[in-house]
Amino acid sequence: MRAWLYLLAAAIAGAIVTTPALLVLILLGGSFNDALVASLGTLMLAAGIAVVTMRDIIRCGLAMIVCFLALAGLYVSLGAALVAAAQVIVYIGAISVLILFAIMLTQDKVGSNRLTFQTQAAPAAVAAIIVAVLVSIAVAGTNWGAVSEHVRIATNDLAHLLFQQYVLAFEAVSVLLLAAVIGGVFLAKREKDQSA
Repeated sequence: MRAWLYLLAAAIAGAIVTTPALLVLILLGGSFNDALVASLGTLMLAAGIAVVTMRDIIRCGLAMIVCFLALAGLYVSLGAALVAAAQVIVYIGAISVLILFAIMLTQDKVGSNRLTFQTQAAPAAVAAIIVAVLVSIAVAGTNWGAVSEHVRIATNDLAHLLFQQYVLAFEAVSVLLLAAVIGGVFLAKREKDQSA
């Protein structure tokens, strides 16, 4: 019975992701690239909603990885393959794994019914409405036909800036991530020692 529920959920998720792509292709007469952007954007929004609504914190972390993958796909479809590779390496390969390890080391798998999100619902709704209005104004005021082709980033120029001019900041971020991992392990070990 449980396998049928997973199959039904996968079918519903597939329909949610492919419906905007079909609407863009058929009704709006867009290209395949436009349909891919619509589909990946819908997947990213659905995964983001899943991150903040599910109670199982491990599944929230996995939904966050899906959200990051959809964003990397958007970068590829927009012609920024280097940024997509950095997204996969840094956010999926490092940050998501770090967050999942920190969750598994420091907290229970299922959160309590009284989470901090419930006390912040009204300010979050106001902030979401303000952001939606600002995005709508930006979308309405943009001349979408001004750029006819994708802007390409030269990999050599970006590597030169990152590893020569900004190498200190690049290394400081790696030390910061290492300190976060060590701090998470230390906090998890200290809590276990105090409970024993």
